[in-house]
Amino acid sequence: MSEPTDVALIEAWQGGDRAAGDAFFRRHFDAVYDFFRRKVSEDLSDLTQRTFLGFVEGAERYRGDCSPRTFLFAVARHQLYQHFRRRRRDGRLDFAVTSLRDLGPSPSSALGRRDEAAVLLTALESLPLETQLLFELRYWEGLRGPQLARVLEVPEGTIRSRLRRGLRQLRERVEELSVAGRDRWADDETFARWAAGRRPAIGDRER
Repeated sequence: MSEPTDVALIEAWQGGDRAAGDAFFRRHFDAVYDFFRRKVSEDLSDLTQRTFLGFVEGAERYRGDCSPRTFLFAVARHQLYQHFRRRRRDGRLDFAVTSLRDLGPSPSSALGRRDEAAVLLTALESLPLETQLLFELRYWEGLRGPQLARVLEVPEGTIRSRLRRGLRQLRERVEELSVAGRDRWADDETFARWAAGRRPAIGDRER
């Protein structure tokens, strides 16, 4: 018997089936926790719980115009931005410009390793946070144009141009940091395939 889809779980949960809601949360807990783990060094459990709570509170607004998983990442993005704004007295941050490196010590600063995944993370953290999220959601979480547009709250055409520009910027950063130097990748598409396969394993931050 095949497992129920996310949509089926949400519909059952909205109909009063609490077990269906629990199953949805268990299915996506690791992905949400990992989303925060790559960006903050503290309050991981709290941010994850806030995200699922926000999903529950916003469930009445969910009308199936995107996948439940996409809606969940949209909530996670808002929780992440609120987290960083709470740490600033004036709360003024432009995440299209501000990077994790600008925001202070990041999780990967504790990594003494220089493997490829660590190099990629260091490069990502030097880019604007909005660009980092775009890359991670596209290449590590598998979201596509319409889904990314929903999470990042911009037109789909903007997503395509930002992704092209972000890949070029990320490639430049990686080439600056990598012992392999420049000209390792024939083009941005080749680089994107390489980067997509360098997702940090669960637990890398705690080593």
